[in-house]
Amino acid sequence: MAAMRRPEKFWVGMVGSKACVGGVADTPRTPRVRPPTGEVPERYDGGMSKAASTAKKSPSKVKNASKAPATTAKPADGSRIEKDTMGEMTVPANVLYGASTQRAVLNFPVSGRPVPAKIIKAYATLKAACATVNFGLKRLDKERYSAIVEACNEIHDGLPAFGGIATHFPIDIFQTGSGTSTNMNANEVIANIVCLRRHAPIGSSKNADYIKAGGVHPNDHVNMGQSSNDTFPTAMHIAAADAIQNELLPSVREMAEDLEAKAKAWDKIVKIGRTHLADATPIRLGQEFSGFASQLRHAEERLERALETLSELAIGGTAVGTGINSHEDFGKLVAKELTRQTGVKFKEAENHFEAQHAKDAYVEASGHLKTLAVSLSKIANDIRWLGSGPRCGIGELVLPAVQPGSSIMPGKVNPVICEALIMVSCQVIGNDTAITYGGFGGVGSLLDLNVAMPMMAANLLESIHLLTHGIAMFTNNLLGENKATGFPGLQPDRERCKSLIEGSLAMCTSLVPVIGYDKSAALAKDAFKQGKTVRQLAYETLADTKSKDVNGKTITREAIDEYLNPWSMTLPGGEGSAGG
Repeated sequence: MAAMRRPEKFWVGMVGSKACVGGVADTPRTPRVRPPTGEVPERYDGGMSKAASTAKKSPSKVKNASKAPATTAKPADGSRIEKDTMGEMTVPANVLYGASTQRAVLNFPVSGRPVPAKIIKAYATLKAACATVNFGLKRLDKERYSAIVEACNEIHDGLPAFGGIATHFPIDIFQTGSGTSTNMNANEVIANIVCLRRHAPIGSSKNADYIKAGGVHPNDHVNMGQSSNDTFPTAMHIAAADAIQNELLPSVREMAEDLEAKAKAWDKIVKIGRTHLADATPIRLGQEFSGFASQLRHAEERLERALETLSELAIGGTAVGTGINSHEDFGKLVAKELTRQTGVKFKEAENHFEAQHAKDAYVEASGHLKTLAVSLSKIANDIRWLGSGPRCGIGELVLPAVQPGSSIMPGKVNPVICEALIMVSCQVIGNDTAITYGGFGGVGSLLDLNVAMPMMAANLLESIHLLTHGIAMFTNNLLGENKATGFPGLQPDRERCKSLIEGSLAMCTSLVPVIGYDKSAALAKDAFKQGKTVRQLAYETLADTKSKDVNGKTITREAIDEYLNPWSMTLPGGEGSAGG
């Protein structure tokens, strides 16, 4: 995801390096970009404390630092007690989440696959944008706004001072279908980071005196003007749109450019065409590759449409789309702030009830990814076929020999890069099926809320990831020269292309305007029976016998050579039936 934008200054919070894990000390950290005019807190000091910087080098030291009495309220058994509306909950001492998250961890031990990090980082971006807007609307004071934004920045950076995101965002993909558990997870982690930065015991965010003194509450402040029902669908869109714009689209464009270059370079290579896997009229290799390139350019256009679809955000609709407990301009302003932070053009949903009650935008976006997967399967499989052999197959292309192909057959080389991309395509299509059912009425979309969002988000993001890296693999390891390994890229076998054309019975197609369809078909059948080429038999039965064409002219060998010129057969024009 694109870099989040930090406030230019930030309070220190009087945290000593011995007081907490990842505490803020006096070493300044340069903000990535300038914040909006008029929204700059008084002082910024986001540097890592000595204990925090040590965390990257020595996990044991981090663990010891987290035992500091001033930082945690951890019992001797390695856990601490936190509270939510259902009461007390025992939570591991070294985590930043609280009671609600721990309940979800215990409730959903399903796949062992946590909500993707891209969703978590999207949540951090969203929560920072919400805090910024609430500050601008004078609903959140400067100190709390700054604290929330800086905590979100740390999450977006991957929480390196705390051992990484996975430790603190452990909830399974298969959880509450609204993503409520993940929203509360984000709220709790943000609030507890603020506790540490304020030199307060972790978990103090529910303490009335702490809140009265300026602390941050996970619901009242971090979740201000928001609901899980509008934040999770918004985070889904942020993560997917960012990944498509900044990862998948560049990969698609690079592959399209490579295919276009090959189409141009190989435009003079004439080869036999094939329909139904059977010989057809000649075609230029460059023409075939121009078709591949066009598929990728159409994919690029489809992904742009997916971005437009994903640009509408549910934020501002809160619980059921009515916007209860949210400022009437909240959704519009948050979308504007997210556009500023990410570089993706977001906007408030035209209809919040559609945006929250259904997930048609996600289903549509997945459909575009499925179409791309189908295109890639076609390209990879065609190249695999054209490179089959090397002696007993088609062999018109020479695929890079990237690894040995058999443990028992020496010297065998297989089209493994093609196979890998085809498997990627299979998985993307499977993911699309799951996403489709996630949006299905009576399954995921139920009355006033979709309840399959974590699964849908995980599958779409996996599809984007697989397509991005699968395309890059195909482009780097098969199409183009791999400078890292020294393997040459895909190459044509010009002599093989030429020899297969002359032997094709489909060459008789160009004789249809000369002798008619039926006589051309009979000539092809006889050539096959006699083991001769169409040209050889045409010489014997047409030129040598001084036969007449349909216009009454004598057919000569020179005329036959002109009719059977493979290059001319790759151009439009001529008369009569063209076969098929």
